Amino acid sequence: MTFGVFLAVLAAAFLHALWNALIKVGTSKAGGMVILSIAEIPIGLTIALFCPWPKPEVWWWILASGCTHFCYKSFLVFAYERGDLSRVYPIARGAAPMVVALVGAFTLADAISGREYLGIAVLGAGILLMARGVFTRGEDRRLLPFALGSACATATYTMIDGLGARVSGDAVAYVAWVFVADGLIFTTGMLLWKGVDVIPRNGRAWGLATFASAASYGAYAVSVWAMTVAPLAVVAALRETSILFAVLIGWLAFGEKMGVEKAVASVVIVAGVVLTRL
Repeated sequence: MTFGVFLAVLAAAFLHALWNALIKVGTSKAGGMVILSIAEIPIGLTIALFCPWPKPEVWWWILASGCTHFCYKSFLVFAYERGDLSRVYPIARGAAPMVVALVGAFTLADAISGREYLGIAVLGAGILLMARGVFTRGEDRRLLPFALGSACATATYTMIDGLGARVSGDAVAYVAWVFVADGLIFTTGMLLWKGVDVIPRNGRAWGLATFASAASYGAYAVSVWAMTVAPLAVVAALRETSILFAVLIGWLAFGEKMGVEKAVASVVIVAGVVLTRL
């Protein structure tokens, strides 16, 4: 991984934490996610207009990604309805690179060194420490199955999109069509599930969620592009530095507590990132 790719993935990590924070701050988490998904459709179509039409074999990857993103978003909404950003986000994101690395070791051709795997393991330890407060601080444990479900979906779409972008040969076009499929599938699914009342009626909610959608596109387009030029498992692990940004946003913007536990976990996460760069 070059230094330029490293910086690009860090920027994508910040954008990912930002759009999660914007969804969390809304009164209706499901409604905010629906608006985000609606906004994804024109964003994706606009980008796709300037890109080559995908090859026939790419559409199966796009459809699979859209279905997996539906699971990811649904689990994430349910988790945010039950827990803080600085707790849900580390759990939801933390298990994903572990799954990607373990599965990728047997199914992917990327060359991962022992030191990089050590970095991924240290990163995971820091993430688990960050989420420990669910048990020690009496927080709502019902968030755990939903956060873990989100993590499994994240690991799945990470591998689908990393491989799908390689089949496509154009990461930007691929992500654009994934946004269209994701937006259509999630919006349709939630409307059938919860009805039209799930959509907020106030302008502030639409503004926040639309901005979150744009940040989401930027974050994921950069990440998927990085997966085409650097080892997939390392990119997936480095993206988890978004947890540092999410904790800072939770602390500074939402007034969530920043105790010793979170500070130590942050240092461990940074150590894991450094190991992936050595």
